[in-house]
Amino acid sequence: MEQGMLTVITQQEIAPNIFELVLQGELVRAMEKPGQFLHLLVPQKDLLLRRPISINQFDRQNLTCHLIYRVEGQGTKAFTQLSVGDKVDCLGPLGNGFDLSGLKAGDIAYIIGGGIGVPPLYELSRQLVAKGVKPIHFLGFAKKEVVYYAEKFQALGETFFATDDGSFGVRGNVSHLLEGRTEEPAAVFACGNNGMLKMVDAKYQNHPNAQISMEARMACGVGACYGCVCHVKNEPTKSLKVCDEGPIFKTGVIVL
Repeated sequence: MEQGMLTVITQQEIAPNIFELVLQGELVRAMEKPGQFLHLLVPQKDLLLRRPISINQFDRQNLTCHLIYRVEGQGTKAFTQLSVGDKVDCLGPLGNGFDLSGLKAGDIAYIIGGGIGVPPLYELSRQLVAKGVKPIHFLGFAKKEVVYYAEKFQALGETFFATDDGSFGVRGNVSHLLEGRTEEPAAVFACGNNGMLKMVDAKYQNHPNAQISMEARMACGVGACYGCVCHVKNEPTKSLKVCDEGPIFKTGVIVL
C-alpha cells in the first residue's frame, strides 16, 4: 500500500449518477491485480472518512487508472465536482484482488457482475484475455438507462445482459442468464450486490476456483479499525476483514 496524489485527467457521467474518473500518477505503478481498490480522500473538509472505490482498469505504461463510481451520498457527490488538473489524495492499491494464477490459455472463465459491481470486472477480463483465457460475461443492471461498458465487455468476449424490467437483454436477474449453461468454467468470478453474491456463492460453493468480491462500509481501509468485518461460515467466533483480507473471497467461506 502506498499513499500519493493522483491528477484528474478526465471525468464524465457515463450513465445517470454513474461517473468514470481517470487519474494519473506514480501510484499506478503499484497496481497489478484486478479487483483491488483505492481509498480516496473526499475533497470536502467536513467529510473525514475516505471512500473506497474499486479500480476499473489501469495502464502502468501511461500511469493512468480508471475509477467508476455511483453517486450515493455527500462523499461521492463531492467527487463529481473534481475537474481536470485537480489532485486527489489516494491510498492504495488495497485489498487482495482476484487470483488468476491457476488459469491457462484455453480455459473458460465466467465473469458475473451486477450494477456498480461491474467496474472491477473489466480489468479482470482484460487480464484473462491477455493470458489466453476465454471470458464469458453475465451482467445485470436495473434498466437500459443505467447500462454502461456494454461494448467494451463485448469486445473482450461473449457478453450476456439482464435487466430487471427487460429493457436491455433478458428480463430478470443474472441468475436467469446462467440457466442452461453447459460449459465447465475453470473459474468463476463475481462482483455485485449481496443478493447476487448469495446466488453465486450457493451455486458454486463447491467449485474449486470460484471467487466473489465483497463490498462493505470502510473507515480506515487498511485493516486497523475492524469496521468492515464479515463472519466465517461454521465458525461463529471467527471474522475476516473485507478491506485487507478481502475484498475477494472464495465461495463457501464467508456468511453473506
